[in-house]
Amino acid sequence: MAAGGALESAPPAAAAASAPAPAGPSTAGQLFRPLGAEDEEQQPTEIESLCMNCYHQGTTRLLLTKIPFFREIIVSSFSCEHCGWSNTEIQSAGRIQDQGVCYTLTVRGQEDMNREVVKTDSATARIPELDFEIPAFSQKGALTTVEGLISRAISGLEQDQPTRKANEDGIAERIDAFIVKLKELKQVASPFTLIIDDPSGNSFVENPHAPRKDDALVVTHYNRTLQQAEMLGLQAEAPEEKPKEEDLRNEVLQFNTNCPECNAPAQTNMKLVQIPHFKEVIIMATNCENCGHRTNEVKSGGAVEPLGTKITLRVTDPSDMTRDLLKSETCSVEIPELEFELGMAVLGGKFTTLEGLLKDIQELVTKNPFTLGDSCNPGRSDKIQEFSEKLDQIIQGKVKAHFIMNDPAGNSYLQNLYAPEDDPEMKTEQYKRTFEQNEDLGLNDMRTEGYEADQAPQR
Repeated sequence: MAAGGALESAPPAAAAASAPAPAGPSTAGQLFRPLGAEDEEQQPTEIESLCMNCYHQGTTRLLLTKIPFFREIIVSSFSCEHCGWSNTEIQSAGRIQDQGVCYTLTVRGQEDMNREVVKTDSATARIPELDFEIPAFSQKGALTTVEGLISRAISGLEQDQPTRKANEDGIAERIDAFIVKLKELKQVASPFTLIIDDPSGNSFVENPHAPRKDDALVVTHYNRTLQQAEMLGLQAEAPEEKPKEEDLRNEVLQFNTNCPECNAPAQTNMKLVQIPHFKEVIIMATNCENCGHRTNEVKSGGAVEPLGTKITLRVTDPSDMTRDLLKSETCSVEIPELEFELGMAVLGGKFTTLEGLLKDIQELVTKNPFTLGDSCNPGRSDKIQEFSEKLDQIIQGKVKAHFIMNDPAGNSYLQNLYAPEDDPEMKTEQYKRTFEQNEDLGLNDMRTEGYEADQAPQR
């Protein structure tokens, strides 16, 4: 059974088009300001708009803000003083991510019901135990909780029940029975599964145990299908002639992009680099002259390796922090002593040092708005602070720890300071990928043998 969204007010995109442009030097070049209670200049824009419930004039409030992990979003709230109708929603104003994301959460208790959830318009939500699905683009985006997501689905089903009972009583009875099952889920009498699949990659489910690994939550990143790309309005680019590798090695390619922070036009530089004792990689760097944001990203210049690679380093000395490191998008990172695991695609591809990556991890955890703030559970901020202090001790060489990189694609690298001899503190293992890992890499559906026969001309 599928559920549609509740009755919505005037679309915020249309309201935003008629909104007055922000004025004043404080907002120049910074249309999307970071969300913060101390920013007194950050005020919502109020616009009169038509209430779709009573057709009188109501008020829409728009707030253009920026949240880590989700970049720019538009928070909108509509209220009508005539009939009391109200509605809130969010819309992503940032770019579509390079990969889609799927969150699979096993809900076991009320703590899981209170997890914060960001569900964008393009996300599909499913509860397999009830054969229930909220299709993509049937609801507006929302910043809510697991319980709020279910309550919203219940409201969407209940809103047309009076009409159904008058015209299709049998269907209305079945929907009533289904609504009862949804309401029972909120009591968590037995575990159930919530799946949020978003091809745009902009949805999110909170890990309340951060920075520790969440055993109840599985996060999978995947490459979009052609149908999903078309659904998001993405056009496939025409194939271009492949440049010669000799030219790529000796020059820096430049192309126009948009800044991931302020969305202003920016320039990205791309260079093919040979890493000693490893392989060629592509390094891309973007510098925004508008807001000053700088970012770099690394992608493997070769194919997926036949075997996965697991690199384990025993950090024993501050000099280990200077080791060069290449973390591909498919690589996960683990620090067992801190019970910490960084999943695939988080932080993207990076070519840095071990110290640089650990500091990026520290910033990722300590500045996550979903692990801190007013809605933070008691004691969570203390755990985050404790994690940050322990990570500082590892970076300073005061505490020994193990640093593990696991890359199913085999495209990650950690410098061997004793090369070409073996490094006594580092162990590199190659392993055969599981079916699930091949599925994540899109290899199970890839045909590399026997395709010539299909392409041969028929006589």
